[in-house]
Amino acid sequence: MRRDIDDLNQAMVAEGIRVFVGGLKPVSAAHALRRTPGGEILVTDGPYIESKEHIGGFWVLDLPDEATALDWGRRAAMACRAPVEVRAFH
Repeated sequence: MRRDIDDLNQAMVAEGIRVFVGGLKPVSAAHALRRTPGGEILVTDGPYIESKEHIGGFWVLDLPDEATALDWGRRAAMACRAPVEVRAFH
């Protein structure tokens, strides 16, 4: 899997579309910050929401349209062997 992800990253660089890529530490290393009704910030260990799925990392790509983004998303899902979400920036 790591080799497939490395190959995918190299393809993105070769196409000149990769703006940023980053892996995230495990969910167990997360901290959630919430504003309380009293205006204080409560910091707790763990993810923002409990879930069986989590984000392991992400790519920011500069692509011309949604169809192209979905094509790269398919490649990412194959390389990562995991679900991939495709979402545009505003």
